[in-house]
Amino acid sequence: MISNPAEKYVPFVPFQRDFSERTWPSKRITTPPIWMSTDLRDGNQSLIEPMSVERKMRMYNQLLRIGFKEIEVGFPSASQTDFDFVRKLVTENLIPDDVTIIVLTQSREDLIRRTVESLVGAKQAMIHLYNACAPAFRKIVFNMSKEEVKEIALTGTRLIKEITAEHPDTHWRFQYSPEVFSTTEPEFALEVCNAVTELWQPTADNKITLNLPATIEATTPNLYADQIEWMHNNLAQRENIILSVHPHNDRGTAVAAAEFAVMAGADRIEGCLFGNGERTGNVDLVTLALNLYTQGIHPGLDFSDIDEVRRCVEYCNQLPVHPRHPYAGDLVFTAFSGSHQDAIKKGFAVQKKDAVWEVPYLPIDPADLGRTYDAVIRVNSQSGKGGVSYLLEKEHGLVLPRRLQIEFSRAIQRVTDETGQEVTADRVYSIFEEEYLSKNAPWQLVRHRITGDRKDETGQRFHIEVELKHNDEVVQRTGSGDGAIAAFVDALDQDVRIMDYTEHAIGTGADTRAASYVELRVGESNSGFGVGIHQDIVTSSFLAILTALNRHEIAQAAREDAMVA
Repeated sequence: MISNPAEKYVPFVPFQRDFSERTWPSKRITTPPIWMSTDLRDGNQSLIEPMSVERKMRMYNQLLRIGFKEIEVGFPSASQTDFDFVRKLVTENLIPDDVTIIVLTQSREDLIRRTVESLVGAKQAMIHLYNACAPAFRKIVFNMSKEEVKEIALTGTRLIKEITAEHPDTHWRFQYSPEVFSTTEPEFALEVCNAVTELWQPTADNKITLNLPATIEATTPNLYADQIEWMHNNLAQRENIILSVHPHNDRGTAVAAAEFAVMAGADRIEGCLFGNGERTGNVDLVTLALNLYTQGIHPGLDFSDIDEVRRCVEYCNQLPVHPRHPYAGDLVFTAFSGSHQDAIKKGFAVQKKDAVWEVPYLPIDPADLGRTYDAVIRVNSQSGKGGVSYLLEKEHGLVLPRRLQIEFSRAIQRVTDETGQEVTADRVYSIFEEEYLSKNAPWQLVRHRITGDRKDETGQRFHIEVELKHNDEVVQRTGSGDGAIAAFVDALDQDVRIMDYTEHAIGTGADTRAASYVELRVGESNSGFGVGIHQDIVTSSFLAILTALNRHEIAQAAREDAMVA
């Protein structure tokens, strides 16, 4: 009995020697690969409930909008639904002239004939033949020798060539996959692929597609790349071959394996949007494509409305896309961490339109995917002042001074600690309103009048008459000072000092309002902020001073009550 689980496994080693001629590690991807979506075939067959015709059609149309030119639309010999769907595409002329639909078949005569029948009448189509070649399948599943397994591939290829010749109105293309290439001896995979190529007789104008699938991801991505480069270097008639890969994600490294494979010589990648597929899924084409943007390469696919793509795929697959899914998840352009929020906010502030993208923590511009900046920064108990101030500025035009950002973030922190929940942008503003804008007691401004200025021994002076309410008692005051704010503070006749003052406009035109921020110290207490918003800039500054004074007196009363209790 094996007590250590690790003793049950033997690592797959592609080469009995080191593949020392590898060159792919020093290569860079400079152009996008040929993309082939197998969402409607490999992705569909992995679903708990396979797509209905309506869902398949919605997915198909979405793939066309994204820009896929090769789409594997089904396994028509395996189900009537798939057969009928392929016929619908052909007979209703739903295939654009520059798009090739692809169908899969095993190497059996009845299945091949049914497959060709589904495509008759199409302008162009590709038949994808496969058979497993790996040792475990030869020994356990088929009980066949290498020669017998190779003959399966050749028999199927021969039959497809004969039957498709009977329908010359269709431009027939051919794809062959030595299934489970990932654990097949490279020399045998090469032998089978070369034999199939020789039989098909491809040309530069009508290339054969040889697909080398990691049907079971069995090695680290670098070893898969070694396998691909070895095939790339040794395939006969390489100039007439489109070398394709089909990585699965059993080890969680399908994206890396696909990228390495392209560096190693692959021309084409098969996969599914968001990585749907058997077991842990096929390689994720969305991630692969959008990774290219970060390298300054247009992927040749349109994901400018990524939310719509995600909604479509979730509907068709009846599976959710993870909120942390690269590029498309609800939370991937969202920062909760305070330091991250602050860096992102500063990045947005200096980022110029059409300039090289350089915003911390965001590898690509969310706007390029149709995402808005509204959800980039969200607030929870881990968030900081940067995120809070960003939301107030973006949503409400409030540009908080740095020290006010710090002060207000504490109010947000109290709420998130109490609730344990995220605080939405609307809730951030309502907390700001409660904390600052609605603090209109015990002091309240009724009216004011600046009576002019006159020189005295101190020079230019402002003079003001103010009517206030203090605890609902009307108070008339006058004051003077070097400016309107100084005159107002003088009229208050309180032991207060203005520590800092800033102001800015909100909006434009007739709807413009002024926002004023005052940092006020009362007596020897710590300073605190007040905020005023009004159509008149002078009035907004007075409201800000009273807000700061009210916040101080409310806090002082609460402390006294607590001491009594």
